[in-house]
Amino acid sequence: MEKCPAAGRCGGCQFQGVPYEDQLAKKQKDMEALLGGICPVLPIIGMKEPQGYRNKVHHAFGLDRKGRIITGSYEEDSHRIVPSDSCMLEDPVSRDIIAGIRDLAASFRFSVYDEDRGTGLLRHVLIRRGFKSGQIMVVLVTGTPVFPSRNNFVKALVKAHPGITTVIQNVNSKRTGMVLGDRSQTLYGPGFITDEICGLRFRISAGSFYQVNPVQTEILYRTAVEYAGLTGNETVIDAYCGTGTIGLCAAEGARRLIGVELSAGAVRDAVSNARHNGVGNAKFFKDDAGRFMAAMAERGEKCDVLFMDPPRSGSTEEFIRSAARLAPSRIVYISCGPETLARDLRSFVKKGYKVQKAQPVDMFPFTGHTEVIAKLSRKDIN
Repeated sequence: MEKCPAAGRCGGCQFQGVPYEDQLAKKQKDMEALLGGICPVLPIIGMKEPQGYRNKVHHAFGLDRKGRIITGSYEEDSHRIVPSDSCMLEDPVSRDIIAGIRDLAASFRFSVYDEDRGTGLLRHVLIRRGFKSGQIMVVLVTGTPVFPSRNNFVKALVKAHPGITTVIQNVNSKRTGMVLGDRSQTLYGPGFITDEICGLRFRISAGSFYQVNPVQTEILYRTAVEYAGLTGNETVIDAYCGTGTIGLCAAEGARRLIGVELSAGAVRDAVSNARHNGVGNAKFFKDDAGRFMAAMAERGEKCDVLFMDPPRSGSTEEFIRSAARLAPSRIVYISCGPETLARDLRSFVKKGYKVQKAQPVDMFPFTGHTEVIAKLSRKDIN
């Protein structure tokens, strides 16, 4: 396999030049070393086509030594931009659009944001593409709300790339490492895209969490629903629910679905996703999931199945205590941080749960990351 010209500089890939079968073997060995003392670890599920899988592509703007506009990824542990138009992981359509934006920005003589001075217009560009819907969102992150010639720029961009279905300006004027700011305005189209997972359509906004590998996401979610063992009579909680993707995929097999999420915007999207998919047995709440479950336990309410998909930092002891107090029969833990998963699983074991198995899924080929689904059940019912 041809090696990426940016290999070793951008920090995006840890397995450049390594045959894919060898990558999977290495990840399997790592997961067994990490989780094998807790539960059986099933063979990792890899991809048939492990390239071009990222449906979300982010580039930063910068200038080269000749003052020309460049776009690319940050070099590892720095804010030095590594230009790249040929990333093997990024969606090729999105890459082409970014190249077109860069060329148009040069022709419009737009300035590029200077991190040291806190001045300039263009900071980042974010492309999100629905692999099944074909819809494409372009998010232009600017350092100021003043966007000169923006209407003409957007018109030229859509003419050059007619597949674009919406364009958004996001304003981030703060000196921060965060990509997106708090203010957005739609410049073209509806301001969101939709895509399909497991037969359901989901609305995706600029800041929505949505898995970047749609092919493996279907495998991940179908496995999670299978582990839930739903019969149609269960009350299910989807903690850290985001826009409701996992819970809504499971709702058909449950009596009642409750989604809990701290982000108000994500909850709005989850409610919208339920409505547009005709899911009538789901309710979503803006709250801390641990606090929400503790309140349910105090009221004497029951939960049969708990889905949890926390951030890479894992869950918290407070959350785990609340979950154990609510005492669902089964817990399906979806983790993007296997190290913190191992820590949390040990905490659940101390609180009366057995970890039945763990299924690694290779969501991020050519990188060192592995997603894992763990199935837990209460010891007193097995």
